[in-house]
Amino acid sequence: MSLETRSPFLMPQGFTDRPREVFRHLVEAFLASGEPVGSRTLSQRLPLALSPASIRNVMADLESMGLLYAPHTSAGRAPTEKGLRLFVDGLLEIGELAPDERVAIEARMSGSGQRIEDMLTQATQSLAGLSRCAGLMVTAKQDSALKHVEFVAVAPGKAMVIMVSEDGQVENRVIDTPVGLPVSAMQEASNYLGARLRGRTIDTARAEILAELDGEKRELDTLTAKVVAAGLATLAGPEKVLIVRGAANLLEDQADLERIRTLFEDIERKADLIQLLELAKDGAGVRIFIGSENRLFSLSGSSIVAAPYANAQGKIVGVIGVLGPTRLNYGRIIPMVDHTAKVIGRLLA
Repeated sequence: MSLETRSPFLMPQGFTDRPREVFRHLVEAFLASGEPVGSRTLSQRLPLALSPASIRNVMADLESMGLLYAPHTSAGRAPTEKGLRLFVDGLLEIGELAPDERVAIEARMSGSGQRIEDMLTQATQSLAGLSRCAGLMVTAKQDSALKHVEFVAVAPGKAMVIMVSEDGQVENRVIDTPVGLPVSAMQEASNYLGARLRGRTIDTARAEILAELDGEKRELDTLTAKVVAAGLATLAGPEKVLIVRGAANLLEDQADLERIRTLFEDIERKADLIQLLELAKDGAGVRIFIGSENRLFSLSGSSIVAAPYANAQGKIVGVIGVLGPTRLNYGRIIPMVDHTAKVIGRLLA
């Protein structure tokens, strides 16, 4: 497993053995509890024989480096986003996925007869359940072969395109139509497009139909041709689909309801979330986005662990990941996301 964001570890000046051990144990304790960690707690965890007073001095040095901060008036400290990035890139020990977790992921995704869309949704749901966070996926919209296309007038200048695929999926889109379009033109557009799309995908037939519409011997009048072209433009295109499962898991952390509210607002901005996840397609390994270090949008106090997955031809076609608080159990979730992405690739192949 490769961790794409793990760069060569550059030790900050003054980050010698003692502060490194104090820092590592403090971050591990924080990720386990979500609470600021005090010197007394660290003195019980550290293999070094250090007094609480000595530990407090080291913590003060780490705070001056920008790696720790005091969230409250207590003496406890928590890692900053800079500290978490340093920990993830240089000190994190990535564990192995537990055998029962591997079995759970694979069993949920490999049910016989599942459509690709269902398998991808199950993968996202499985990650959400195992991580107790939100599972996220960005994938290309599946372009299925069609068996029926129909245009239905719904309002002046508006029509609904009803599209039924051979695997039973039904999709509706509203398009603009020329004002005063007769019912006969709508029916003609339905017959024309239905005959040319039946048994084919939109992507494979679109160029041919548009070329025919531009030809001198086209069968349709100008108004009907505009309806057909508008229908094709609306239905075609490499749309990205965002799947979110388990967002309610984020409500289990009641410590900061304002942060949770902001997080849900970020999830609602689907275009931004898709754009952020698409960045994970740049490499073959797991990518980690911590807090506000990504400028696309805030995701205040949150992290995303994401990995791309490929199709049978080895082309990266989507990204799957986990969204949760910055105190994620990175060592457990990274192999979980990595394994899920690889299982998706195997099933697609």
